[in-house]
Amino acid sequence: MSKLEFLFNPEAIAVIGASRSPHKIGYAVLDNIIKSGFKGSIYPVNPGEGEIAGFKTYGSVKNIDTAVDLAVISVPARHVVQVAEECGQAGIKGLIVITAGFKEIGKEGLKQEQELISICSRYNMRMLGPNCVGLMDTHTPLNASFAEGIPNKGNISFISQSGAMLVSILDWSFEMGMGFSRFISTGNKANLSEIDLIESCADDPKTNVILCYVEDINDGERFIEVCSEASKKKPIIILKSGTSSAGAQAASSHTGALAGSNRAYDAAFRQSGVLRAKSMNDLFDMARAFATQPLPDQSRVAIVTNAGGPAIVATDAVEKNGLKMARFTKTTIDHLRDNLPKEANIYNPVDIIGDARDDRYRFALETILKDENVDSALVLLCPAAVTEPEETARTIVRLNKKYRQKPLMAVYMGGKALAEGRNYLTANSVPTFTFPEPSIQSLRGMIDYGKYLKKPELTKSESLNNIDQNKVRQTLDKVFADRRVVLLGHEASDVMSAYGISVSKTYLATSEEEAVEIGKELGFPVALKISSPRIAHKTDVGGVAIGLQNEKEVVRTYHKIMDSVRYYLPDAPIYGIEVQDMVGEGVEVIVGMSRDVQFGPLVVFGLGGIYVNLLEDVSFRLASALTVREEVEKMITETKAYQMLKGYRGEKPADIKALVDTIMRTAKLVSDFKEITEMDINPVRVHTKGSTALDVKITIEEVTRKD
Repeated sequence: MSKLEFLFNPEAIAVIGASRSPHKIGYAVLDNIIKSGFKGSIYPVNPGEGEIAGFKTYGSVKNIDTAVDLAVISVPARHVVQVAEECGQAGIKGLIVITAGFKEIGKEGLKQEQELISICSRYNMRMLGPNCVGLMDTHTPLNASFAEGIPNKGNISFISQSGAMLVSILDWSFEMGMGFSRFISTGNKANLSEIDLIESCADDPKTNVILCYVEDINDGERFIEVCSEASKKKPIIILKSGTSSAGAQAASSHTGALAGSNRAYDAAFRQSGVLRAKSMNDLFDMARAFATQPLPDQSRVAIVTNAGGPAIVATDAVEKNGLKMARFTKTTIDHLRDNLPKEANIYNPVDIIGDARDDRYRFALETILKDENVDSALVLLCPAAVTEPEETARTIVRLNKKYRQKPLMAVYMGGKALAEGRNYLTANSVPTFTFPEPSIQSLRGMIDYGKYLKKPELTKSESLNNIDQNKVRQTLDKVFADRRVVLLGHEASDVMSAYGISVSKTYLATSEEEAVEIGKELGFPVALKISSPRIAHKTDVGGVAIGLQNEKEVVRTYHKIMDSVRYYLPDAPIYGIEVQDMVGEGVEVIVGMSRDVQFGPLVVFGLGGIYVNLLEDVSFRLASALTVREEVEKMITETKAYQMLKGYRGEKPADIKALVDTIMRTAKLVSDFKEITEMDINPVRVHTKGSTALDVKITIEEVTRKD
């Protein structure tokens, strides 16, 4: 049984703020509960009334002499805290606070909301809202909201952070004939969030698909934990609004500029098996497909059409979405050739030409559905004088039921002439679209989800040796003591070494003589780099020189770098010049991290060098996913850098195993030290044997530590 059973299937409900006036929310809530056919007990609460809608009315929930599971609160905001306290004293398990006027209005409202949270915690109550529309469960049945009407009964749960979005979709669903199991408005998410509700819907036997509209997620770690388990039970499709990465413009590192919260959401959704919708249409298109069709075994799609143009559009969409056009067996091809007009195209897409009636559609569609090389099918129908849209719709429905193991979708490209056929398909659980692209996008979502379910359990997290956390702690404490937020190059090098990451040896010189001595100790050639916490990109100000072959070149270059930096940035604090050994050739890549406020460290990998932001040949993962080699290897293969690492145009392959180790150690470092907010290792030079971090930039901030 769900932990929130008292919310969706209560035995008794109190409506606090119930009213006789049709103009008040309290009237609408009570009226909706009654009209929904709720079978439990209903207790209106209003101290100014003795009876409402034929029900005895109470002055307070404390006066109700039987147990109440759920209270729906619709009273002025100034009274909500007191009412919630009374609900706690009465032993009520759940609250739905419809009332607005809390954190969304500012400081005073936030204070009131925090009091509500405290009351819920004290009495072990769960609360939906405040500032929400309410919830509906069509199978209970229950409509504990002020929305107009209740959805048709179905198997889709819809969770929305926006109340306006929820009531709009409700109205739209009546026209589309879509059915839902649950409709839930989260409001301010003061106590119950979409995470709790996803967990509950995953355990609901009446729900097959979970849809969400969210504007933010407040507990990224728990979101991933809950959704990773829930996704194994049923598909979760989320539309996340507010995808701008404008905040990344101010980032000081390459990774920070590339990342942005939208990348973190992408990574979190992928890691937890959540499908991300691109639009409201995409959200509900996928919902219809998942709610009515089986998951395809593989990605091979067959198309039957009566028009060439739409078939080309559909074929392009198949390719763009990474799916495959099915290749028919010889038996299928021969059968199509023997029974279709000579003008027809018997290969995929199967064009049965413009004079096709229902019988031709029936033959072609059943023939391809029998083919073992076909995993799913799409029927395209354009209106013509001889087209039989209604009869063809009936055929599609019959074959959809006959071949239940293969998803079947229809595209009826037209309006009035195809309306009856389209309506019949929708009413009989065949996803029907006006244009081909959305159908293929929905199919892509189903295939991606199927892959997630088939994904083998990864090996256990790998333990990494040669790690010295104390050394990193000492280095960071020293930087904080110096009131800096950026590590100098030699400090970053020490951090890398402490976590077993091979790094180019780097030492700080505060004079030309010291630079010469370090160069002699390292062995020529060496590189010189300006050391300043204020200079992010050293090459832009003439702060880097490489390949210095002797003492004279070191002395001359030392002064040249100092003069150049002082010219471009006269106020920048300079700690000296770092002397670094030169390393062998290899493929240059970037490994970086930007800490997301919700999901924690987001790790980036891709082609390195100064053009990384321009090329954006990168892949992202949350650090929490990079504890196993398989996931790191997959991350690497998603980029063009992988082709170079394998050995491009006769080059010897680079040591990918060493690179995997570097990424895993970087992920552990940034997971262990929350002080690290941004990090760039650019480039990491991957040799034929081993790899070396050449330039490391680490930005930190103080956090409260539990010692």
